[in-house]
Amino acid sequence: MSTPWSGIVDSGSLVEPVEASRRLGTSPAFELFPAVDVLGGQAVQLVQGVDGSQKVFGDPLAAARQWQAQGARWLHLVDLDAAFGRESNADVIAAIVAGVDLDVEVTGGIRDDETLARALATGCRRVNIGTAAVERPDWCAAAIAAHGDRIAIALDVRGTRLAARGWTSEGGELDEALERLDAAGAARYVVTDVGSDGMMRGPNLDLLRHVCGRTNAPVVASGGVATLDDLRALRELADEGVEGAIIGTALYVGGFTLAEALAVVAG
Repeated sequence: MSTPWSGIVDSGSLVEPVEASRRLGTSPAFELFPAVDVLGGQAVQLVQGVDGSQKVFGDPLAAARQWQAQGARWLHLVDLDAAFGRESNADVIAAIVAGVDLDVEVTGGIRDDETLARALATGCRRVNIGTAAVERPDWCAAAIAAHGDRIAIALDVRGTRLAARGWTSEGGELDEALERLDAAGAARYVVTDVGSDGMMRGPNLDLLRHVCGRTNAPVVASGGVATLDDLRALRELADEGVEGAIIGTALYVGGFTLAEALAVVAG
């Protein structure tokens, strides 16, 4: 299927760990990030990020502990209420981070000093900044300078443009944002294809190749994973700079187990 990114790949721009792996004749490590999305204090999964489309899966701490028991090393933890600009689930988020023995990335509604400090204070490994990366570029650059690789940039992409504020508004052109954020020293990008998220139709590989071809920073893929074959396809992009994938709906509806997924990407 043709996409805005079909045929647009720049193989000359790769992350240093990838080059090191090539010299050693090994494959770069590939990490999986089971997702816990919190809305109204409950673990949910949305379809294409649309508020009101959620399927509810109960206690988010129980979900996080389930992924830990199945072998997860990371957790992708989202405060959807904060992302939509409503009251946050800050206490729930903090309790989940404290209640698991995992590296956690926290995202959703982190747009100023107060929300950033609160997220970092949970003890999470890193924080993903999305909307503020496009609406408050100077503040985002300062956050990157202050916190280094504890800051990742969430690029939520619809077509060739970014989506912001829980995917309810536009945030400018992807390539322009990439150039600016690279100049600011962004350590990592979490790239979500909005059209694929929650749809169980496979990831947007062309979009991921496009982003990897335009940055030296590693990329985490998000959106669309439905099968173990989808994970195999993403794993094949490790040499181009994709270092991992977020998995949500497929785990919750039983498309495969986390243990099966970890075995597939082990290399």
